[in-house]
Amino acid sequence: MSVSIANAKAQSDKPPRYLMQAKQGQTRQRISQRHAGWLVLFSTLALLAVGVTSIELANEMSGVSVNYAKKQLIIAGMGLVIAFFCTIPHYKWLAYFRWPLAAITLIPLIFVLLPFVPESIVTPRNGARRWINLGLMDVQPSELVKVTYVAIMAGYLRYRDTYRRFSGLFMPAFIAFVPMSLILVEPDLGTSLLFIPALVAMLIAAGAKLSHLITTGSLAFLFAVVVIAISLVAAERGDYPLLREHQVERIQTVVGPYLGIDSDEQGRDFQASRAKTLIGAGGTVGHAPTKAAAFVHFSRLPERHNDMIFPVIVARWGFVGAVGVIGLYVLWVGGALLVAASCKVAFGRILVVGLATMVGTQAFINIGMTLGLLPITGMTLPFVSAGGSSLLAGFMMVGLIMNVAMRRPPYLWRPSFEYDGDDGAAVE
Repeated sequence: MSVSIANAKAQSDKPPRYLMQAKQGQTRQRISQRHAGWLVLFSTLALLAVGVTSIELANEMSGVSVNYAKKQLIIAGMGLVIAFFCTIPHYKWLAYFRWPLAAITLIPLIFVLLPFVPESIVTPRNGARRWINLGLMDVQPSELVKVTYVAIMAGYLRYRDTYRRFSGLFMPAFIAFVPMSLILVEPDLGTSLLFIPALVAMLIAAGAKLSHLITTGSLAFLFAVVVIAISLVAAERGDYPLLREHQVERIQTVVGPYLGIDSDEQGRDFQASRAKTLIGAGGTVGHAPTKAAAFVHFSRLPERHNDMIFPVIVARWGFVGAVGVIGLYVLWVGGALLVAASCKVAFGRILVVGLATMVGTQAFINIGMTLGLLPITGMTLPFVSAGGSSLLAGFMMVGLIMNVAMRRPPYLWRPSFEYDGDDGAAVE
């Protein structure tokens, strides 16, 4: 009798079960297998399948000795392994080690710009120094910098509220300026353009005031218009004070029809005109593989397996295929944003928003330039274009998004990004 009374007293002294679960939840994260990250993985694999098929089609009659489709599959296998390992450690460790990782990725970015480095190691292509030759494959440091930049910015914004003030936007802009300036010197205008949309999206996710962002964006847009106008006027005299000659020519390709500038389909407009012609040849549902390969071959489209892979897709599957590819990117970005919405941890939420914006913006720019809506920037189509570093960096992003998606928040967590609305101070 006395033993049963003692046991009953011991049970009554224990805290309620839900409090015990909450306490355990503070020390360990819950793992879930049902999350929106699977949408990201599914769309990635679907885009990869489209890419490998299109790369093989693009090189079917080209006579090249390199089997780019097989190489793409090998690199994709490496990417899947990297994505898997990115899901194992908790993503919070990325916040703790973001600065050492930034140094590791920035050093190669500086290395490719050193003039005394032999061309056997850093081989210039079309006047650009972007790649480090490792023998088996070329590594493009700017692709890895995109991932570490998002991690650095997410770590900076997670517990601050200074960016709620207009002056507080200076430091995030400076953090973005460092990798952007190095990438611009290579030169690689296309990749550098990805940092600004990612910065804006992460600031919005962190709670920055839209009025400040709109004002800053308007000033930046006005500045860009002035630079382009000055460059176009100076180009008529043969001067290029602000932009490089090839950059001005690419802008002329887009705005030329509206400014009365004569087209030059055998010169500066050649790649854009070939891409649009091939897209138009695709029709509604495209053509059989043999006929589509003939269209691609005789179009003489440069970089057909890389930057210009989208016209190859349209030639094979037509308008339906184009809509399908765009739909897969919408699914990819939408799944990532659902992961961000379900994440209650500040760092994880901003991290996923930044990665989603990087991929979405890159796909938008690549498709836009092949349609003649944007200047040609030499930017790849994520998970579709043939590539090494770009594909590995993409799978790294997928792994990080899956990492955030599978880890549910603890039972008790600190609310993130809640403001009183008066002076912009964060609510404790």
